[in-house]
Amino acid sequence: MWCKDCRRETQQGECEICGKATEKDIPAEIYRCSSCNIPIIRSANDINRFTCPKCGEETVYMASDLRPVFPEERLLIELILDKPLAFLNSSVWANANRYYIDDKVISISSKHYKKYTPDYLIEMLEKYEKQNSYSYFDKNIADFVSANKARLNYIIDESHTFIQEEASKYPRENIVLSFSGGKDSTVTADLAVKALSDPSLVHIFGNTTLEFPLTIEYAQRFRSNNPKAIFRIAQNKEQDFYNVCEDIGPPARMMRWCCSMFKTGPITRILNRYYRDINILTFYGIRKCESVSRSKYNRVEDNAESIKIKKQKVASPIFLWQDLDIWLYIFGENIDFNDAYRLGYDRVGCWCCPNNNERAQFLSSIYMPEQYQKWRSFLIDFARKIGKPDAEIYVDTGKWKARQGGNGVKAAQDVKIRYTNCTVEDYAKIYSLNRPVDDEFLNLFTPFGKVSKELGRKLINESIVVDLKTNTPILSIQPFTQDGYEYSVKVKTMNVSKHEDLQRMVGYQVRKFNACRKCLKCESLCQFGAISIVGDTYHIDENKCKRCKMCVTAKYLDGGCLMDKYLKTKEQG
Repeated sequence: MWCKDCRRETQQGECEICGKATEKDIPAEIYRCSSCNIPIIRSANDINRFTCPKCGEETVYMASDLRPVFPEERLLIELILDKPLAFLNSSVWANANRYYIDDKVISISSKHYKKYTPDYLIEMLEKYEKQNSYSYFDKNIADFVSANKARLNYIIDESHTFIQEEASKYPRENIVLSFSGGKDSTVTADLAVKALSDPSLVHIFGNTTLEFPLTIEYAQRFRSNNPKAIFRIAQNKEQDFYNVCEDIGPPARMMRWCCSMFKTGPITRILNRYYRDINILTFYGIRKCESVSRSKYNRVEDNAESIKIKKQKVASPIFLWQDLDIWLYIFGENIDFNDAYRLGYDRVGCWCCPNNNERAQFLSSIYMPEQYQKWRSFLIDFARKIGKPDAEIYVDTGKWKARQGGNGVKAAQDVKIRYTNCTVEDYAKIYSLNRPVDDEFLNLFTPFGKVSKELGRKLINESIVVDLKTNTPILSIQPFTQDGYEYSVKVKTMNVSKHEDLQRMVGYQVRKFNACRKCLKCESLCQFGAISIVGDTYHIDENKCKRCKMCVTAKYLDGGCLMDKYLKTKEQG
């Protein structure tokens, strides 16, 4: 359900905020005018949806959504169909693997992508490049914009109102635009700048170091075209993607450690640097129809469980837009955009993302052959290391994307919490460590209270953690010697009613100490900026830490460390 006035989703029949009756989100549908040879965007309940607003002729249902097929992609499709330039003067649109060419529909399957080698297609693309005119495409797009002018005006007006209302709750200097170089964030940035009449808004570009070369080119072009914009670049310069892959394995669909390490984490650092304890409003370019997970979001979100960076409230002006709405805005407002879309990519995040579809991989083999071959070779080598007998098939069929856990990966041993119960003291456990107890280890206990070496027994190098609310000792930490453990520590819980609960959180910190790969998830999780990864050291600032315990709560960080998710293995038989 959807409240038009508050512009928020709700599960109730009436809005929890204003009490007004809510309506179902009415999706747009795409119809085709055979006379104008263009798609028409109509609301599903529009009584005029079967009539072309441009020429008045009857229209027929076409698809639930579409994207334009630029001449570059169209030529590639023609080549794999053995029909070079056959559709030069046709209206060509696409939805997933279905191509709408005038009044015909052609499906492009995986067998088409394997028909010719990348080298052959590269050669043929170069051969026909000069003949591949934009003339008909430009005219077709102009007609499309003209026919859908009412739709364009509606989505602009609605989004401008939404932006102005949300922005009115924050000082202008507390408003941030999330800029990825993709079409959605480009449109969101343009909408916000125009709605607020402010070209000097802060744009944060998360350079994951895995961007398409065309994305970097576009980001540079965007900065040149918007000289008044404040443009910050968030980038993890301490980690190398391939080195991390070598250590813990490549990311997979359910194990995208790269997002935290190369995107969310660096962006958090930028926000902490410039905004410290200030709450901010970030306009995001996310859309409900992009995925099942995003369909569950609210248009405005500030729930700590739902957003990745805790010090911000996020709002998406284009939350209800279709793909075709995005392109209508880009063409209608004459906005520059990332040229990767011209090649046929429908998303331009990290070029080697495990969420990329088969078409994206096919395109990368043609337009990024060196990077593609390097990544494929790495994946094959990794598959062999973890014992896959059919390594090339495992990689080429995309099975590597479904990998779960750290089976076959040496680093998987670091996430296992090995301990024994102390035989001479109650509520004490002896934990195995992969290095000696040091100040970094003791610092990990800051979320529980005040860590004091002075209160501990010096003869055994004991440290005590004192609860700040009760001013009583709750933890005793002592370096220890245990058979079978190269390094170990004894941790005893005291003066608490739930010893096991506290020991479980202690185990989370032991896991962090053993398994930390500087993924930056903890930095993003802490809304007070108390956690930082400096060099190889995990540090909690005791003056900033509010002892909220989010960093040691499974609700927010399952297993206490993100590496537990990526490196956990199933016990064999």
